[in-house]
Amino acid sequence: MAIEVTTWYLEMRDAAQLRPKLSDRADLDIRQAQVPCPEFSRFLYTSVGGQWHWYSRLDWSRERWLAYLSQADIETWVAYIAGTPAGYVELGKHAAGEVEIIYFGLLPQFIGQGLGGHLLTVGVQRAWAMATSRVWVHTCSLDGPHAYKNYAARGFVLYDTQVTVQDLPARSPGF
Repeated sequence: MAIEVTTWYLEMRDAAQLRPKLSDRADLDIRQAQVPCPEFSRFLYTSVGGQWHWYSRLDWSRERWLAYLSQADIETWVAYIAGTPAGYVELGKHAAGEVEIIYFGLLPQFIGQGLGGHLLTVGVQRAWAMATSRVWVHTCSLDGPHAYKNYAARGFVLYDTQVTVQDLPARSPGF
């Protein structure tokens, strides 16, 4: 199925741009997944992105996942609610002191609880601990309806927009 997709590219050029939003939930914990685990990362990718047509990594082998996750410049931070994975943010350090928020999102049952702002705040803080010049992210019209608003509310600024036609499977890979 061919569909027109708008992609927005957003950035922060200074850590002072971050407008934090933190949750006071006592059962919320965000921790780095320090041991590369392809099965867990694939679970996060498909659970968070399945309903939004994230499919580019679905055909990755275990070996490819492991090689990717073993890179020193890739970090995965996972939000837990009462011990249950609720979402994640994947960061990638690039040349010239830039850090990309590669993937970010919540599992469906945790959307709408104010957790996205908190997880993004923690992710951006960690990104700035790794970056020296810029933190950037892209989101698109296939992502959740609050994705762009969350990035803008945290202080990201739009620097480019692209419209493409993508050929998507008839069904999203999620539930």
